[in-house]
Amino acid sequence: MGFLENDDKYIIKTYNRTPIELVDGDGVFVTDINGKRYMDMFSGIAVNSFGHKNKKILEAVINQANKYIHLSNYFATEPAVKLAKILVENTFAKKIFYTNSGTESNEAAIKIARKYGRLKSPTKTKILSAVNSFHGRTCGSLTITGQKKYQVDFEPLLPNVFSFIFNDIDSFTEVVDGDVCAVFIEAIQGEGGIVEIDKDFIKEVKILSEKYDFLLIIDEIQSGIGRTGKFLAYENYDIVPDIVTVAKAMGGGFPLGAVLAGEKCCDVLVPGDHGTTFGPNPVACAAGYVVVEEALNEVLLAEVSDKGIYIKNKIQLISGKYPGIISEVRGLGLMLGINTGEYSSKIKEEAMDKNLLLNITAENIIRIVPALNISYEEINEFIKIFEEIIQNINK
Repeated sequence: MGFLENDDKYIIKTYNRTPIELVDGDGVFVTDINGKRYMDMFSGIAVNSFGHKNKKILEAVINQANKYIHLSNYFATEPAVKLAKILVENTFAKKIFYTNSGTESNEAAIKIARKYGRLKSPTKTKILSAVNSFHGRTCGSLTITGQKKYQVDFEPLLPNVFSFIFNDIDSFTEVVDGDVCAVFIEAIQGEGGIVEIDKDFIKEVKILSEKYDFLLIIDEIQSGIGRTGKFLAYENYDIVPDIVTVAKAMGGGFPLGAVLAGEKCCDVLVPGDHGTTFGPNPVACAAGYVVVEEALNEVLLAEVSDKGIYIKNKIQLISGKYPGIISEVRGLGLMLGINTGEYSSKIKEEAMDKNLLLNITAENIIRIVPALNISYEEINEFIKIFEEIIQNINK
């Protein structure tokens, strides 16, 4: 007997598990308990950005674990300082607050935003977020998640949070005023279906943030750390935010996130305002430093962009050969979404039969977020299997 049965028996069921038991991983491949090898095209949902069993990450983890695994936040640690330094020196940020997950990054950003507003005016507490967004599942991050289906069973949530339609400036201007302390927005809506932000829209939001003095907070939990062909996704849009929240890829598989805070708000929180027992975990930060250093490499970033274009072109060719199944391919770099409508679940099932692991988001979008160092040979293997599936459905 494997462990799936006991997983269902002993662990609260908040996810529908894929019916395979994985016991090993190497690069862009994982192996199940029976020795069957699968190509992993969603890499822990954009977490394992340099694949499984990455030698540099493993070496950094072992070296740090041999020194100490954890210290209280009453002590500074070299791995945390080293990682913060490389982040500040290579982004807009002036200071870093560490977390253990994307949700925690957004929770911390909410607190920074609310305190920032209150320091200006007692009524400046209004937060705006987009319809169809996803920012996490804790009560605070759930409040700014613009999908009612996730919220309804947990209401009442945080007060004074309002929604606008993503990429609709008229909708945005209807809710913005001097009482807004922050707007949360994804560079690319991940759970919302891989929907990219419009350049003109985000530029207008930036202008309004300066006019009304609110924080522009970009959620890059999924799109950050090299995923789009830029180190941070906001770099694609010619704006500079006040805060960027990151996690997922940052720890290379370890629970690690961060709030990257700009000049305007980097000193809003003071001792006693916020905290975390485990963040910044020294071992996670050691792994994170390797990830960040690799993801800052300009050659790698150019390759990520080129590989994304290559996959898009290949999928569009398949769409032309078998019309009516694929309606759109969207996204940037290696954060791509293939709209396959009613065929999405069938494609996912057939892919698993062919040793290919795919993920679905927004019910009908095949999400493609492989390791950033995936080779063209591996991409071609994916394309070959994907076309076989589409061809079979077309029959």
